[in-house]
Amino acid sequence: MRTPTHDEFSGRLDSLNGDHSNVFGPELGEFSHAERRATELGDKETKTGTTTVGIKTEGGVVLATDMRASMGYMVSSKDVQKVEEIHPTGALTIAGSVSAAQSLISNLKAEVRLYEARRGEDMSMQALSTLVGNFLRSGAFFVVQPILGGVDEEGGHIYSIDPAGSILEEEYTVTGSGSQYALGVLEREYSDDLTVDEAKQVATNAIRAAVERDLASGNGINIAVVTDEGVDIQRHQNFEGLE
Repeated sequence: MRTPTHDEFSGRLDSLNGDHSNVFGPELGEFSHAERRATELGDKETKTGTTTVGIKTEGGVVLATDMRASMGYMVSSKDVQKVEEIHPTGALTIAGSVSAAQSLISNLKAEVRLYEARRGEDMSMQALSTLVGNFLRSGAFFVVQPILGGVDEEGGHIYSIDPAGSILEEEYTVTGSGSQYALGVLEREYSDDLTVDEAKQVATNAIRAAVERDLASGNGINIAVVTDEGVDIQRHQNFEGLE
């Protein structure tokens, strides 16, 4: 990430005084030569493999992921945090390149804090989803496929965002190599009147199904519950006690 020059910074002072004209643009600057990252990927890069799930309910949203990372055909980690709080009432799951996902999360956290400090209000989920999509379209975070879940004044939101930056708001969604197994469970068990606790159980069932059949998913489950009171993330090394 380049550092803005003095002239560039002075030219943006209006945004510090309440100019909302570029509400969906990064506050920290652009990512130069980002496209080169796509040509440098290979089997030596740590990837999540992954199954991630997002479910919207009346009381909030539930996000769940497995905990395995792979490097080629090897399990490189059995304890990966694949869902992170990035907003006071928003969280992001990751699937794809671990290094790119970690960088994306760090930048999003910084952008959210800057937005709040400069504009005196929390970023809406629509604005946050657009920011995530814009970051991915820049090519600086190749290849990451996140699920964004959050709550704002309009209620709960689940967004499926692909590596090219397209944004789809969904009632429920999945990403990662175990998607087909998890999606089968969601198609069977999801309903639009689920409570948060019921959605946690459905998400757990979906991750468990993927772990049973997908070699790149496994080693436990991360569950995040996002409400208007904040983000609660729990980690479980196994599925015992989650019935």
